[in-house]
Order: sequence, then structure tokens, then C-alpha cells
Amino acid sequence: MLTINPRFLTQNITGVQRFAIEISKQLKKQLGDKVQFISPKNIIHHELAKELDVKVIGFKTGHLWEQIDLPKYLKKNSSPLLLNLANTAPLFYRNKIVTVHDIAYERFPQTFDWKFRLFYRLLIPNIIKTSKHALTVSEFSKNEIHNLYGTNLENISVVYNAVNEIFKPKKIETNPKYILAVSSLNYQKNFHFLVKAFNQLDDKSTKLYLVGSINKNFTSIELLSEIEKNTNIVFKGRVDDNELIELYSNAICFVYPSLYEGFGIPPLEAQACGCPVVCSNVASLPEVGGVDSVVYCNPYSVDDIKEKIELVLNDEDLQNELRIKGFENIKRFSWEESARKIIEVIERLK
Repeated sequence: MLTINPRFLTQNITGVQRFAIEISKQLKKQLGDKVQFISPKNIIHHELAKELDVKVIGFKTGHLWEQIDLPKYLKKNSSPLLLNLANTAPLFYRNKIVTVHDIAYERFPQTFDWKFRLFYRLLIPNIIKTSKHALTVSEFSKNEIHNLYGTNLENISVVYNAVNEIFKPKKIETNPKYILAVSSLNYQKNFHFLVKAFNQLDDKSTKLYLVGSINKNFTSIELLSEIEKNTNIVFKGRVDDNELIELYSNAICFVYPSLYEGFGIPPLEAQACGCPVVCSNVASLPEVGGVDSVVYCNPYSVDDIKEKIELVLNDEDLQNELRIKGFENIKRFSWEESARKIIEVIERLK
């Protein structure tokens, strides 16, 4: 019996939780009764919990539940293999697989609260050491983990993200024209350079829509001020998937100038909705975007971000070419295939 730790059902959905949810659904589909989900009580995604047939145990929540209630329950029930999909795991339970999506807290510490940084710097390397195997979401992240923590490459397997099948083109009448960016407003996402590049565009009729949440650990007063000063920049906050699909589908282009990503799902979501993508050329993003399905930019150069956005805005033939290549690129990624890779890892560990 495989046991999955679904504490992600108690958290808001970002890329990490999206991965955990989609992989869990596929493993439930492929393994049936051979997989069980053991969760704390404070679930917020009740329909998903019902779909996964989640069993609630313990009285604690958060990290305390994960470090105390969960391993206590598992040890009383034959110590089954535990699959952890969202970065953290019980430290002192050794029959486990851990998924570490990236080490952004090491590479861009200014994005994170000092308590969070300290906790992860202590927890993550020790969780990896006490796990039977580690998973991550790109070759880039695999090498990051190996280089920083010395983890044997043979003990790390790459399991890619993919795009939910609901992401497909949904054209509607829109006015005005707009560029779209999707991410939280923290430092590594590089919205500060995106806004500066947008402010320099020659085209003053196109708007910039920003979708995401304000990171309480990195709320740049300067960035928020720049957004408020330009009436062509619209901060939409968090939106549901239906609205997000419409925004992707009707944007002139999608811009993702991130400085660091373990994977980066939004460019694939944009491509699935038929939106041309301008994307950063660092970290895992060239691995995700492939050779030519996106227009790459240097995220450390405001001028280059501006030039690449204008290149796409002013060339309809290029836009159409990127749409076609984007549809081809997303075929490389599949939740079903990623779940199969995890099952293969589990079979090797038996």
C-alpha cells in the first residue's frame, strides 16, 4: 500500500500544490485501492479530498501534524511507503519519498521571511538525507539539489509538471488589447523589471494585466507605486481557473520574466490556451519552453524584455508561429506519464 501525504489540500493552490493535486489524481486513477491519502483536519479543497477518498487523522495541523501525527499513525499501521509531493515531509520517518521542487529559498533569500528560510535550510537537506529517494520537477532542479546538498544524482528522479486539460483556447470579445503576466509579486518573479519594460513600450494603447497575489514577505512599495501610477497596468489579484483561461486565451502575449523557477507551469498554460509566450532564458525555463516555442529574453535586462515584448506585439506572423509551436510544445508534458514515472520509482524501491 502506497500512502500519500496530502497536506497540500490545506493550502492555497500555487505551482507546488497544482503538481501535488494532478499527480495524486493520476496515481489514484492508476493504482486504485493500492494508494491511500492521510490528511490533517483543516482541508480547504473538499471536493478534491472527496475525489481522493482522503482519511483525516490526528488533532494537529501544519508542520506539527506532518512531523508528529502523521509518522505516529504510519508507524502504528505497518510503516508503509509515504509519498510527499509538496516539498516537506516527516523528518524522522524514513520509509518515504520526498519531492523538492526547487531551492529558491537558497538562491533568492530576499523573497522569503527569515524564519521560513531558516526552517527550510534546516529541514529540506535533512529530509532528503532521510528519504529513500527524491523527486524534482526539472533537470535544472535536479542539478541544483545535487550541487548544493551533495545528493547522489542516481537518488533524484525528474518528474515534470504538465497542464490540466481544462486549459484550452476560449476566445471572447475583448477591449482593450493587453499583455498578461501571471505570478505572485515577489522578487524572483521579476515583475519590477517587467513593469519598467512595459512603461518604456512605444505602444501606449496596450494594457498590462497582472494576475497573482502580493507576497507578504516581499511587498515592494516601489513596485506597487509603479503599478498604481500607470493606468495601463491592471492588477487583478488571484483569479479562478475559468477567468485565467479567458485571460490567457485573449492576451496578445504572455510574459514570464522570472529569475528563478524549478519548472514554471504558467508558460505552458498560456501555450495550451493559444497565447504567444515571451519567457526568461534562465533556470529551468529553456528546458520547459524548448528550442523555439517561446521568445526568450534576458530577465536581467529591462531593454531586452522590452524589445522581446515589442517583437511579438508588432509581428502577427510571429504570434501565429508561436501559437502553433506552443501547441506542439505542451505535448511533451503529461500528468499521466509523470505519474507513471513515480510508479516506476516506487517499483524500483521495493
